[in-house]
Parts: sequence; structure tokens; C-alpha cells
Amino acid sequence: MRTATAVVLALLVLLGINSAFVVSEAQTALLLQFGRIVKSGYEPGLHFKVPLIQQVRHFDKRVLTLGSAPERYLTSEKKDVNVDFVVKWRIVDAAKYYTAMAGDEQRAQARLGPIVKEGMRTAINSRTLQQVVSSARSDMTAGLVLGANRASQNFGVEIIDVRIKRVDLPEESAVLRSVYERMRSERKQVADSLRAEGEEAAERIRAEARREMQVIKADAYRDAQKTRGEGDGEAAKIYASAYGGDPEFYAFYRSLDAYRESFKGGNGVLLLDPESEFLRYLKSSK
Repeated sequence: MRTATAVVLALLVLLGINSAFVVSEAQTALLLQFGRIVKSGYEPGLHFKVPLIQQVRHFDKRVLTLGSAPERYLTSEKKDVNVDFVVKWRIVDAAKYYTAMAGDEQRAQARLGPIVKEGMRTAINSRTLQQVVSSARSDMTAGLVLGANRASQNFGVEIIDVRIKRVDLPEESAVLRSVYERMRSERKQVADSLRAEGEEAAERIRAEARREMQVIKADAYRDAQKTRGEGDGEAAKIYASAYGGDPEFYAFYRSLDAYRESFKGGNGVLLLDPESEFLRYLKSSK
């Protein structure tokens, strides 16, 4: 009797435990009976169910991340780009989610991935490369979120955000080469401009140096001529003073200079009239 009572009590305890379930803050729950949805949208806390007949499925209601390998797309200019993106999503209707995906997160991500990729393809096909990598990115992702939510409205999920992590050009592609060539051309233009500015500055400095040199030479020549003129004037003054003091001696001195210059070579011949004034001091006994 005691054994039977213990067994009954144990069964009652097990049934009691099986009839209660807890939903945490990070979860949502779904109550099933023979595979049919009985109730959904449970609030966090302690809840009860019919034991053995009803089952509970818990789902994570936090924001989930769907990653993707880089995909290649074509811009409106027919240029290839590799786009790496992630999708932020969450479960908002457990009943729809269970019906559409059987409550399988992997299946949900497998269904959401192509939807977002197709939206990404359409968005990139209608934009230029510059728009994809610059200012149009935020507008593009906002449109992607709206389009993906419309396409997945029966899945019981919400696409919160589509974030583009990277936009790369395919290696060894014509786009990459054209970008490199454009960058090289732009750098060459900058270098040529700087080189031209340097040459212009150098020529300006050389011209200024030549002008200053001419000014310095002109000033030096002017000062030299001035000094030479002053010397010649002083010499003429001395000569005039000497000539005025003793004209005969000055004439004699000048004649000696003339003789010296005439017979400097040592083998010169002069043909002169004996009565020439040039020979006056050679003939005179005075």
C-alpha cells in the first residue's frame, strides 16, 4: 500500500512539474497540442500547460545576426564589386515563425539570405560604383530593410538592419585596373603641377639673382669709374701743379719718357731731321 502511494505521489509530482514552464526575458514561447498551435505570445514568467498532451517551444527573441560570404554584384556601370554584409533580425510572431520555418533558426536564415541578396542586387544594379561606396550606402540599406520586411512578412520575423561591412573591387579586374590607373593619373597630375610650380619658383629666383648681380656690377662699375675719375683728376692736378712750377723741367721729363719709349726695343731705328724738336735735349748741352 505504501509503495502504491509513493508511486502515485511521484507521478503527481512529475505531472505537476510537467504542467509548469518558465519563459525568460530573452525568450518567447509557443504552446502546441498534437502539433497544433494552441497559444503564443507568452510574457516572461511562470506558465502552466496540460501535462503529457501539450508541449512548449521556446524561441530566442533577441536580435540575431545573419552573416554572409562576400557576393559579387554589378553596378549600373557594369562594374563588378564584392559586397560583404550582415543582417540583423529577430522573431516577432512565434506562431508565424513556427508555421513558416518549423521553429528552425538555420532554416530561417537560409530563407532570409536570398531575399536580402536579391534586394542588394537590385539596389546595386541601379547605382554607380561611387554611389555604392559613398553617400548612397545609408539610403540603399534603408531601402533593403523595407524590401526584405515586405518579402518576409509571413515568416514571423523582422529585419532590423542590413549593414554593409565592406565593398571591394575584384582583384585583377578591369575596374581595379581602371581605378589604379585613375589614381596614378591623378597623382601624376599633382606631381606635374608641383614640379611646374617648383620650376616657376626656381626661374623666378634665378631671374631675381641675375637682376641683383647686374645691379651690383653696375654699382661697382659706377664706383670704380668714379674713383678712377677722381684719381685722374688728382693726377692731372699734380701734373698741372708740377708743370706750372717748372715748365722747362716738366718738358725735359716728358721728353725723357718719350726717348725711353722710343728706344725700348733696343734694335729700333728712327729717321728724324737733325733739327727736329724731338732731339732738342739730346743736342743741347744744357
